[in-house]
Amino acid sequence: MHVTNALYPTGAAQMQAMQEAGPPGPIVMVNLLKFKDRAVYEDGRPCDLSGRDAYALYGRAVAGLVQGVGGRILFAGAVSFLAIGEAEPLWDQIALAEYPDRRAIVTMAMSPAYQAIAVHRTAGLAGQLNIETVPHFNLADMVAKSAGS
Repeated sequence: MHVTNALYPTGAAQMQAMQEAGPPGPIVMVNLLKFKDRAVYEDGRPCDLSGRDAYALYGRAVAGLVQGVGGRILFAGAVSFLAIGEAEPLWDQIALAEYPDRRAIVTMAMSPAYQAIAVHRTAGLAGQLNIETVPHFNLADMVAKSAGS
């Protein structure tokens, strides 16, 4: 398996696929994040932030934008251990974001509000993997059903 962290879709095929409708219904985007040691802003501004801290500025702001397109942040946490398999180096953080569909992501990413905060994402990230997943079931519904049994 070959893995390449990136900041943006790599190549025309990925860009084209993001523009397509995608699967019906909600998707959950798995974000595997690798941070720069020190944030580096493209405009050259002086900065004493770590990559993680710059990305946190983006993360706090993007949560509202995700909600604005009908989505929600499900989980964000630091990677602490790899229990099965091998990956070197490990990603630093994982985030799960649910969107009503793929188009919602594109709509958000093209918005002026997103463009204004994306500078922190670019400054903080060394690269990432974004993996689109389609939920097979809603765990909260399953828990509620088993509690009612």
